[in-house]
Amino acid sequence: MEPAPIVMSARGVVKRFGDLCVLDGVSMDVRAGEVVVIIGPSGSGKTTFLRCLNHLERIDAGEILVHGRSVGYRPGPGRPVEERPKVVAERRRNIGFVFQRFNLFPHMTALENVAVAPVKVLGVPKEEAREQAHALLARVGLADKAASRPSALSGGQQQRVAIARALAMKPDLMLFDEPTSALDPEMVGEVVTVMKELVADGMTMIVVTHEMAFARSAADRLVMFDNGVIVEQGAPDDLATSAEENRTKAFLRRIDSSQ
Repeated sequence: MEPAPIVMSARGVVKRFGDLCVLDGVSMDVRAGEVVVIIGPSGSGKTTFLRCLNHLERIDAGEILVHGRSVGYRPGPGRPVEERPKVVAERRRNIGFVFQRFNLFPHMTALENVAVAPVKVLGVPKEEAREQAHALLARVGLADKAASRPSALSGGQQQRVAIARALAMKPDLMLFDEPTSALDPEMVGEVVTVMKELVADGMTMIVVTHEMAFARSAADRLVMFDNGVIVEQGAPDDLATSAEENRTKAFLRRIDSSQ
């Protein structure tokens, strides 16, 4: 059986903030239908890597390809040249991004938050976009909250709206940046349940999270970041029981003891 096609490929990605090297030559492939969970201590480069994949952060070296095409750059004399914003937006639209802090439009209802991007970016007729938005809100268990604004929703409900909003663009790849870390403990389960349903549907996902229960039950691969490099990676059960690197062992012990 042939392996699934590669959806995202990172090659030697370097990202600096001034003199600080946050990503130091990171390389990774993610195949269609794969669920990759990135773990590691704060400041290890996890979120920066995720933002680079979507060109929310510019890289200093290396390349990032989605379906074989660079998200933010084109070849240039000596080094790649950043694409025009319109081209970047077109390349980015197949990548869904769910943020830690929801980032919903406060003046819009849940339905409007979900429907706005398909109308403005994809040119979907408004009524069709609203029908799709209703269906997506039902999919994440919020059919009865379509008319509610973010201020009237709990944190877990806001995050589920954010997931529906990302799904509205029909992405090939979903990126989750610590999607439960801003939630009260009792709200974490409702978001994790939606994420597991996406896994069951075959969505390709890269998730930065400390929710090890989700990682162990849903991930195909755990990737351990530290000091801007990939320290170790493997199947969740393998890393949990027989990690080779002391940094991985120490991190997993610390996470397990806190959950």
